[in-house]
Amino acid sequence: MKHFRLVLIFLPFLLQSYDSKKVSINQKDTKKWVSLFNGKNLDNWTPKITGHKLGENFGNTFRVENAILSTRYDQYDSFKNRFGALYYNKKFTNYRLRVEYRFVGDTTPGAPSWGFKDGGIQYHCQAPASVGLNQPFPVCLEYNLHGGNGKEERPTGEICTSGMFVEIDGKRNTSNCTTPTVKRTFNGDEWITAEIDVRNGKITHFVNGEQIIQFENPRYDATNEFAKNFIVAGNDLVKDGYISLQSNSHPMDFRKIEIMEY
Repeated sequence: MKHFRLVLIFLPFLLQSYDSKKVSINQKDTKKWVSLFNGKNLDNWTPKITGHKLGENFGNTFRVENAILSTRYDQYDSFKNRFGALYYNKKFTNYRLRVEYRFVGDTTPGAPSWGFKDGGIQYHCQAPASVGLNQPFPVCLEYNLHGGNGKEERPTGEICTSGMFVEIDGKRNTSNCTTPTVKRTFNGDEWITAEIDVRNGKITHFVNGEQIIQFENPRYDATNEFAKNFIVAGNDLVKDGYISLQSNSHPMDFRKIEIMEY
């Protein structure tokens, strides 16, 4: 009986301690993901469009309406290879990036032949201030965003390398873009979730929670006119960089852009 009374006395404190730990864990979990897009404006994001200075949002290409960040070309007379990117203002090293996107509308007149439902999430990017005035794409890795045409396979999530190399299954990539191991084509205008996991040189692409390709050991390409400038004392290893969203000629929407740093 004595022991039973002691349990009754200390039980509320034990439960309170447990609840406090549970709340603490839950709060810690909810703080892991951080939104990079505030749903109101382009604060902390900077555009760079080919042929235009850093910060000049030519044609209002990047805009925010109804809590959606969009790329639009209604003020372009013709695309004219004015590729663009919208950069977040912080460099990242080890992280998981999660982006919800969709393709909408029609490809812009004057778009490249591959421009139909083509976009990208660029990461390990060179600093936006170092991108040349007429440089079409930054030195970076890219999660290539594709949309289907209803006729053929156009899987999303390719790894594209601009001024870099990666190793896939222990071998250096031989083409600019490598098709994912798991192929998923989305033909409509539904929202798709793309994720990029970067951990100590190992990188994994996911779509809608499914792993589609994995690779590692990104390095600068010494033969690339832009990338060679980032090789210091023979060290070509790429450990970090900036994140950006492409404007490749087809209208796109982004409604969530979140990151969890490791």
